[in-house]
Amino acid sequence: MRIEADKQRIWQLIEAIGKNTKGKGNVYLVGGATAVLYGWRSQTIDVDLKLDPEPAGIFSVIRILKDELNINIELASPDQFIPALPDWQQRSPYITTIGQINFYHYDLYAQVLAKIERGHTQDILDVKHYLTAELVDPNKLQQLFNAIYNELERYPAINANEFQRKLDLALRDDQ
Repeated sequence: MRIEADKQRIWQLIEAIGKNTKGKGNVYLVGGATAVLYGWRSQTIDVDLKLDPEPAGIFSVIRILKDELNINIELASPDQFIPALPDWQQRSPYITTIGQINFYHYDLYAQVLAKIERGHTQDILDVKHYLTAELVDPNKLQQLFNAIYNELERYPAINANEFQRKLDLALRDDQ
């Protein structure tokens, strides 16, 4: 069983990916890794990543690093669970560049919407942190939800009206 990833291990992962991956590309941190680096969680069960564009050679590097660092690394991002938000790359906060790899947090608005839709206890706590820290603007969050609303039919597991209700509740609780 692997250990949970704290800020130090996440930074070790970032540095090792940057130094050992031979191609150019972008790596987006998602979920718990974002929460740990922003400081409202001390650790996360796994480090979720999105690769776009995918750096050449990164999969062999990840395979080695998950064992060396003894952490879970998953390829997962909000656009696997809800429609990709328009212009998500431009809203993805920059973290650092190491070697030929640029590191970002995946669009915080997309992360919040995916967490609201999923609705797990830890997700809702994370949403409250994003809103309280003013990392996402409630009005912009609603606008971006509206932008993907008609695309939700492509995700049969999602009830669009229930998703809107959960968003309304999250925004109301923030007041």
